[in-house]
Amino acid sequence: MHNDRKETMEFLEAFLPRAKDLEAEVAICPPFTDLWAAAEKIRGSGVKLGAQNMHWEEKGAFTGEISAAMLKEIPCDYVIIGHSERRQYFAETDETVNKKVKTALKYELTPIICVGETLEQKEQGITMPWVLGQVENALSGLSDEEAQKVVFAYEPIWAIGTGKTASSRDAQDVIGAIRKKIEELFNAVVSEKVRVLYGGSVKPENIKELMAQQDIDGALVGGASLKPDGFYLIAAFNRS
Repeated sequence: MHNDRKETMEFLEAFLPRAKDLEAEVAICPPFTDLWAAAEKIRGSGVKLGAQNMHWEEKGAFTGEISAAMLKEIPCDYVIIGHSERRQYFAETDETVNKKVKTALKYELTPIICVGETLEQKEQGITMPWVLGQVENALSGLSDEEAQKVVFAYEPIWAIGTGKTASSRDAQDVIGAIRKKIEELFNAVVSEKVRVLYGGSVKPENIKELMAQQDIDGALVGGASLKPDGFYLIAAFNRS
């Protein structure tokens, strides 16, 4: 819940000229109220657009909610589903995440499915079963063709906004396990095609080390995405 329309336009005016030659695929996910203006601003730039949430129903008496069809009309390319803050503050569950994933895919939106453990769960030593359970539940009922279109973001909740970052080795271990779990649920082809990101205090200082890991395909950037210069340095991690 950052940046009004004016601030979003200022961000894009500073970021887009520098983003022209980026090799990484870049998507921004501003608040709902900024999506239309952002879509117009990024047109032709190669930068993709995503929303921070959506409802699983196509329409109905769900005051305050946003449907997949509404996002597609803008048009959005991505939608974040099951972010830890949605789970923590707004009663998101594995079941609602799964419903949203299916609806997003129906409307040709790429779901970025967030999974991750709390500090308490980490200290209890249940990171792997917890996270892999979230992965399995999110993919429940999907075909091979559908599953390979999703993106996962492993975001250890204890690292979000705290300045703490999972070590690159720890991040790789969990993300490698996520990829292996997808292979078990589907097959090696699906597992290879699914992109798995790391999220949790990602910043210019640690992006290269994270991206050097075998199974980390990208980053879900939080606080560091609010400043165009810092976000550019993350997206251009392979430039220097």
